[in-house]
Amino acid sequence: MVKIGLEVHVHLNTLNTKLFCSCSSNYEDKEPNTNVCPVCLGLPGALPVVNERALTMAVMVATALHMEISHILSFSRKHYFYPDMSKNYQITQYDGPGSTAIAYNGWIEINGKKIRIRRINIEEDPAKSIYPTGSILTSKYTLLDYNRSGIGLLEIVTEPDLENPKEARQFMEVLRSILEHLDVTNFELEGAMRADCNVSVEGGERVEVKNVGSPKDAEAAIAYEIARQNAALRSGVKIRRETRHWDSIRKVTVPLRSKETEEDYRYFPDPDLPPYYIPHETIDKIIKSMPELPESRIDRLIKQYGLDEYQAQVLVYQKQLADFFEEAAKEYKQYKRLANVIINEVQRRLNEREIELKNSKLSTEHLIKVLAMEDNGSISVKTMKDLIPKIIDGIDPEQYVIQNNLLIITDVTALENVINSVISKNIEVVRKAKQDPKVVDFLVGMVMKEVKKRANPKQVYELIQSKLREIS
Repeated sequence: MVKIGLEVHVHLNTLNTKLFCSCSSNYEDKEPNTNVCPVCLGLPGALPVVNERALTMAVMVATALHMEISHILSFSRKHYFYPDMSKNYQITQYDGPGSTAIAYNGWIEINGKKIRIRRINIEEDPAKSIYPTGSILTSKYTLLDYNRSGIGLLEIVTEPDLENPKEARQFMEVLRSILEHLDVTNFELEGAMRADCNVSVEGGERVEVKNVGSPKDAEAAIAYEIARQNAALRSGVKIRRETRHWDSIRKVTVPLRSKETEEDYRYFPDPDLPPYYIPHETIDKIIKSMPELPESRIDRLIKQYGLDEYQAQVLVYQKQLADFFEEAAKEYKQYKRLANVIINEVQRRLNEREIELKNSKLSTEHLIKVLAMEDNGSISVKTMKDLIPKIIDGIDPEQYVIQNNLLIITDVTALENVINSVISKNIEVVRKAKQDPKVVDFLVGMVMKEVKKRANPKQVYELIQSKLREIS
């Protein structure tokens, strides 16, 4: 038996400032340790002030996750002695005496199964650890950049309801879609969504794999950890409570430290941030301002465009695909065909290149041109599929087809000339074809090879049949 729980940390898009100070939340590409102040460094006498937008986004996420929202906003200090938190404690929310998280008791549904969410809470991000060799395992020392310290985070804690690595990946993908639709984080930033994966197998204690950076890596890290723990137990080795690091290069987990207990953190209410009552009117106003959520969008795509549930889910769970589809659907009305090409061809080619749609040069105009050319018989299905990588690179498909002589040959005289040539070179095959209709397919293949598949096979078949009737 395997139990899996996730603690997902999401960078909140708190406009231009950090969670408790006025330092810029845009820390990318800045000189290390320049985007800091006494508050986010925790210097003596500095007083934090809560970013109001963080509260707004937390309420939106809580609503999307079907959670019970607290009406008291309070913060605690979580004490620990790692160098990435200069003041030796983190301002967070704790579910205990004198403190409450922002929301409780929610769920996300995957494949008809509800994965319970215990709580979500607002907290500050620690500093960024930088390893000179690029790996914690081979670096002799660690550098710290406090530019990220104090950035607003939303922690989403599940119950241990996940039963296998695939479910964990699916959970994170659905959660990402919800967060994208709410626009509460910027997924283009490094570390915008990270997960701590808690894994235990029967007979062992819980092991936490820290800071896994993507749904794909979460699936791989959990799969490795399950295999490692099972192998250890079979060898008579006890699985003890610990924290491990996911090495995404070698695809293994390695020990970091013994796992702390809640008592080790010595939580207590933050004296600089007294509890704040959140009026019902404020929560209602936030909920009414929310954009369309994935569940509603899936239902709408099915009703509005006639898509099946699978198509709608695949598009919506990768929001940029759904946005692209709806933009293209304004001009191209064969909606199911459009969805199929985006899912099966465009997405596949993007995955092969390991890039996202928004980072490609693909336009709806070029995709519609490709589909229209196939619809009117100008190009073959194979050519249509071969054009997808070209338009992902921003190449105009009409110009490319003409320049590379890829248009379907529709001129009957031209096709008949090729057929006559094939027949004259294959007299014995022609004789067999007059007796056995199946042999005609061989002649069709010969003609298609001569024209480099730039003909309609059905039309070629009919023309060959006509020629065979003329031959005595």
